[in-house]
Amino acid sequence: MTDIAADWTPLDITPESVGVSADSAGLLACLEDTDRIDELLVRHKALVVRGFGVDPATLDAVMDRVLRRRLAYIQGNSPRTKIGDNVYTSTEYPAGLTISMHNELSYADSWPSRLLFFCETAATTGGATPVVDGAAWLQSLDSDLRDAFAGGVRYTQNLHGGRGLGRSWQDTFETGDRETVEALLAATDSTWTWRPDGGLRISRERPATLRHPVTGVEVWFNQADQWHPAALNDETAAALARLLPKDELPQYVTFADGSPIPEGFIHQIQQRGLDAAVDVDWCQGDLLLIDNVLVGHGRRPFTGNRRVLVAMSD
Repeated sequence: MTDIAADWTPLDITPESVGVSADSAGLLACLEDTDRIDELLVRHKALVVRGFGVDPATLDAVMDRVLRRRLAYIQGNSPRTKIGDNVYTSTEYPAGLTISMHNELSYADSWPSRLLFFCETAATTGGATPVVDGAAWLQSLDSDLRDAFAGGVRYTQNLHGGRGLGRSWQDTFETGDRETVEALLAATDSTWTWRPDGGLRISRERPATLRHPVTGVEVWFNQADQWHPAALNDETAAALARLLPKDELPQYVTFADGSPIPEGFIHQIQQRGLDAAVDVDWCQGDLLLIDNVLVGHGRRPFTGNRRVLVAMSD
């Protein structure tokens, strides 16, 4: 690991640190200078906001300050519940699982520039959101791996039409209208095929790294590890292999030329990202604002009834 993230942590913002009242009015006053928040987010990559007593009733006003245009979770591949105006639950994977580091929608042709997380209910134990400096993650990877990914990756998504493994195309695109889906895909570099069973197969090629539009720093920016069968536990992977060929799985990834990605690369990507991450522990009412290019995020296992909400903006 290089020194690039040896001492990096998100910036903590509290009523005491910014000299305002410890309530939602104080936080809104703090967030009024949106240019200042933009500058802090680029400089620090992630902001943790604590001690303002934010609750679901005051959350919208806060979101309106830091998310100028809330985005729908279109093309998203993880299970979520939409609970408001483009506000979603964070990924609903079983509590005992770790969600590895990733940048939201990095496999898509467009992605949110920032994410805002809100802790409505903290876990009894665990449940931190780890965040990782994407430049440090990239530099932590072995040179042979970086060289192998230089040509990019190819993502394949098999979305069922209402019944089957994984997500349906209706949930993924938040519509049941095929023409709307085709219009969305036509505006991208994706190729797609409607399947005889009513499903939809999508393929797209994406780079493995990205440069931040403001700082120019290069970061690891793909979800090859999460789309690869090696990311599954051995029992689940074996069961799926008996049911379907790899390219018929709900999601699959190769190098851009179609060649397979070695399992060892996948394990290295996941482990190095988690090793470099900084855990953000949650208390009720806490907020976490991240630059979705500069920072990857994940989830630690937990017990209890953890409920963290997320919204996104461009």
